[in-house]
Order: sequence, then C-alpha cells, then structure tokens
Amino acid sequence: MTTHERPVDSVLETIGRTPLVRLQESPGDVQIYAKLESFNPGASVKDRIGRYMLERMLERGDLPAGGTVIEPTAGNTGIGLAIAAQQLGLDAMFVVPERFSVEKQQLMDALGAEVINTPTDDGMGGAIDRAHELAAELDDAVVPQQFSNPLNTEAHYETTAPEIYEALDGEVGAVVAGCGTAGTLMGLARYALEHDDSTHVAAVEPEGSVYGELLEDDREEGEYKIEGIGTHDPSTNELFDPELVDAVHAISDRAAHEELARLAREEGHLVASSAGAASVAAERVARRIDEGDLETPHNTVVTVFPDSSERYLSKGIYRSFEEWSS
Repeated sequence: MTTHERPVDSVLETIGRTPLVRLQESPGDVQIYAKLESFNPGASVKDRIGRYMLERMLERGDLPAGGTVIEPTAGNTGIGLAIAAQQLGLDAMFVVPERFSVEKQQLMDALGAEVINTPTDDGMGGAIDRAHELAAELDDAVVPQQFSNPLNTEAHYETTAPEIYEALDGEVGAVVAGCGTAGTLMGLARYALEHDDSTHVAAVEPEGSVYGELLEDDREEGEYKIEGIGTHDPSTNELFDPELVDAVHAISDRAAHEELARLAREEGHLVASSAGAASVAAERVARRIDEGDLETPHNTVVTVFPDSSERYLSKGIYRSFEEWSS
C-alpha cells in the first residue's frame, strides 16, 4: 500500500509515495530499484498524471468546472483520469483502440466514464483523431492529450522523481523507463540531469517500435505484444526529447515475457509486460556499469514498474509465450 500515516479526505490524496524496491537480480555491486506504481489507487503510474493534469488545467482555466475530459488512451491513463475526474466534478470520455485490455475498459466504465472503441488497425493515431472530433462536438470538452501535454512530464518531475531521490538520498546512477507517451522518462530525466548531468538516461521500447530512430538507431518497424510502451509514429509522441536520452533499448516480446514470469516466480512482483521490458533493460544497464563499460555517478539503476499483471490475465499473460503472443 502507499505510505500514509494519517487518514486522508479523498482517494486523490493516496496517489504517489509508492514503494521503491530493490530487485534481487542485480549484477555485482550495482543495485537495481523499481518504483512499484501498482500501489496507486487506480493501480498504475497513470494515476499521477490523471490527478496532476486535471488539477493544473482547472487551476489555469484550461478546463471549465463541470466540463468533460476526452482522452485517447490504451487504458491506464483513462483509469487515472476517471478517478481524478470523478473526484473533481468532471465528466470523462475515453477513446480506446479495440485490441487493448478489456479489464482496463471495464474499470473505466465502473468509474463512471464513457468508453468509445476505435479500430485496432487505426492505432493510437486513430484514437487521437476521434477524441478531437468528439471534443469539437461538445461544449466545455477538453482533450488533455497525454502524448503532447507538458503537464504529463511535469507530473513526474514534481512527484515521481523527488520520491526516488528522497528514498535513495540522491544516489541515482541511471534511470531506465519505458516510453509510451514518454512522460515518465522525460520527467525523471530532467530531474536527474539537473541533480547530476552525468546520470545515464535510458529509454525502453519493444522490438518493432521506432523510438530508437530518434537517436539514429536502426529499427525495423513491426508488431509487438508488449502493451503501454512503444510507438509506430514518433510524430505523435511529442514529449520525447532525444537530447535527454543516452540510449534506447529495444526489448523483444519473448524477453519481456520471460522476465515478467521470473519477477513473479522469484521476486513476488505481479507486473505486466512493460515492467518485464523495463526490468530487462535495467539489468542490461546495470551489467554495463558492473563491467566498467558505463560510467555513472553511483552504482544504482532505477526503473519503473507501471502497473499490475492482473489487468492482463484475460490475455493469458502467465501462459506460455506462444499462447500469450498469439
């Protein structure tokens, strides 16, 4: 559970202060730590931006009181925004590509939001277009647009990063995080580099995603099973700043699946494929540090486990790789 010593007045006040846990599979003297974001009330890292974005938008007048929030989302952002919207007196509507988790869509509905599906083949680009069409049809409707809104990055700069640095007394050598919108990594990176500009920053994407092209890495676009991270069109991921990133690690579906199974079996972490990918990449970075191939200010690597495997049980996340990936 999140760390709260006194009763609070709203579920929004339970967002953040999630545990930072050392992973047992750490090479040599290098320690890997994971921020467990499933401990948020909506069970994912996206609770942070749900609260932060809506509160700031209301304060600035960008979002009218009692208005409607419309967001294209693969699910977790919808849940985070739905929790915040309900508590802040707003309506919520989410546009979700069909292939994404049924569990997430059911939870958005349970939180009082309207869910609209778009064709899988249209990808997130199609969901983004539909969200803006809907907003144009309604009065007092706003698209927070997690893929381009700087408040996404700011939420992690103001909350996630300081929590990590407080827990480790500022001794962070590298930060490694999956990139979907890229808000989490960009917030962590900006905070880390302000603290020590020699901190290593690594992005994580699935094989088949093309974030790496922004760092002039060779990438072959293709389909991937890992959810919540990656992109087929970097132009829709406006928050990603390649100037803040030292490396982009492309992780295969198989490697992510094997790692999420290992994390459950050996370390008690019930996490999803994006966390499996992040763990694989974090271990790669830690091994480079341990072998003297990568110089960092401290022998610590921090990553983020965005959500729980329970959201993906209907997709066979703990079955064989062949069953899960089919």
